[in-house]
Amino acid sequence: MIEPSVAVVILNWNGQSFLERFLPSVVKTNYVNLQIVVADNASTDNSVAFLAQHYPNVEVIVNEKNYGFAEGYNQALAKVNADYFVLLNSDVEVPENWIKPVIDVMQRNEDVAAAQPKIKWQQNKAMFEYAGAAGGFIDRFGFTFCRGRIFDHLEEDRGQYDTYVPVFWASGAAFFIKSRVWKEVGGLDADLFAHMEEIDLCWRLKNSGYKVACCTEAEVYHVGGGTLNASSPFKSYLNFRNNLIIMQKNLPFGEAVFKVFVRLWLDLAAWFQFAFKGKLGFAFSINKAHYHFFKAFFKTAAKRSSSQISLKKHDGVLNGSIVWKYFIGKKKKFSDL
Repeated sequence: MIEPSVAVVILNWNGQSFLERFLPSVVKTNYVNLQIVVADNASTDNSVAFLAQHYPNVEVIVNEKNYGFAEGYNQALAKVNADYFVLLNSDVEVPENWIKPVIDVMQRNEDVAAAQPKIKWQQNKAMFEYAGAAGGFIDRFGFTFCRGRIFDHLEEDRGQYDTYVPVFWASGAAFFIKSRVWKEVGGLDADLFAHMEEIDLCWRLKNSGYKVACCTEAEVYHVGGGTLNASSPFKSYLNFRNNLIIMQKNLPFGEAVFKVFVRLWLDLAAWFQFAFKGKLGFAFSINKAHYHFFKAFFKTAAKRSSSQISLKKHDGVLNGSIVWKYFIGKKKKFSDL
């Protein structure tokens, strides 16, 4: 039986150092029907020259400008032909057999459109990593978390989540998707630029009747914060803004109005917390996020499809508040929820 064709596409922007460190592991991947592509987002370092010299068999697609994560992938994947796309961060190390277990899960389950392996911390491979851990979840107010990671609390991987379960979202650090479905739903939302664009995509997939999975038989190792540092006010701005946008886009109208209203007040509480701690850049990022959310309100409204489904009807949703359970209930582990 011929294995489905898989294209691993690494989006690069001034990431020559990451390509030097981690591309060798990708090239050693044990999968027969594989192509490896680096999509360069108009880097100003020597990334493209480095690839031409050291990896002539790796296909390079050069975008005309830095489109960000979302549109950068949209531009690149329009030029790639494969049964499956794998969106892989440049700061991810992979073992040899990281692809086939995930593809096998997706082949066996026709309704699974997207998936991820376990994502663990490259600096300490016993620990889950922030960006995806053992699969992404969401609470009823739109706050996201993972099996193995709630807010900034990371768990050690002791096999406690080595079960197949449908999840709400798969991480963009190592994101598997059936190419026909990618094309069907129109890829990533370019207006999000970066951060939460994969959650928006998974939400749209689920509203269209598909499922998302985490295959715990495979794992990869993510540095994290490689392209945008976790302590960046700009990252904070993107997260606050994009979270509101994806709720407006994907929730039924009444539920969207109520939950966006609640989130605005919760964001205000975060603003006071940042200001109290003297993190004025982060406090300002919330102001900026809300301004741009309302500025784009009607543009976002035009993207709403006719198939919004209440959050409580989806897999991977906590029927409650993760903020309350974590900060008030002191539930630090997913298994305690």
